[in-house]
Amino acid sequence: MNEKKKLLYMIKKYDFSLKELNLYLDTHPNCRRALALFKQYKSLRERALNEYISKFGPITPEQSDDNSHWSWVDDPWPWERS
Repeated sequence: MNEKKKLLYMIKKYDFSLKELNLYLDTHPNCRRALALFKQYKSLRERALNEYISKFGPITPEQSDDNSHWSWVDDPWPWERS
């Protein structure tokens, strides 16, 4: 698995974990272990996402930070980049 695919996989894995922890915390809001895990996975996801963006470009339009040109529409699209 190349680095790009590995980072995308990690981001998806962290997204899934965060969503599951979110659902659990909705019914167990005082669970310290779940809160700690949520914070940990949130940090890991943020690091993986920032690394992906710096190396391969934005995944969503909100992550585009070019101030002089709307680069989101430039080819290749994020899912086409290799």
